[in-house]
Amino acid sequence: QVQLVESGGGLVQNGGSLRLSCAASGRTFSNYIMGWFRQAPGKEREFVAAISQSGRTTYYIDSVKGRFTISRDNAKNTVYLQMNSLKPEDTAVYYCAVDSGVILKMTSTRVDYWGQGTQVTVSS
Repeated sequence: QVQLVESGGGLVQNGGSLRLSCAASGRTFSNYIMGWFRQAPGKEREFVAAISQSGRTTYYIDSVKGRFTISRDNAKNTVYLQMNSLKPEDTAVYYCAVDSGVILKMTSTRVDYWGQGTQVTVSS
């Protein structure tokens, strides 16, 4: 069992920045691909970014490339999502996710564990 606790969400203006954190506990953190998903009201949960077990490889969806950066600190069992140049369309609940597989492009059906989510709201 892995427990995930997200933090760092909030309200920010168009063009602003936020940094999300996800602290993991329960199993060897460095064994897992870690990722972030988001879900806007009335929409399906969407994969955003993922990072390999070592942290050397990352994957982003096109709409966040160049604006978001995913990173991890295996010594602290924590994964981060730095979000810059935020837009109103980034407004969603953001979820941290654990995947025991090997494919960085995560899908929600393969996620082993989810965090509780943190709200990000970008005002126009």
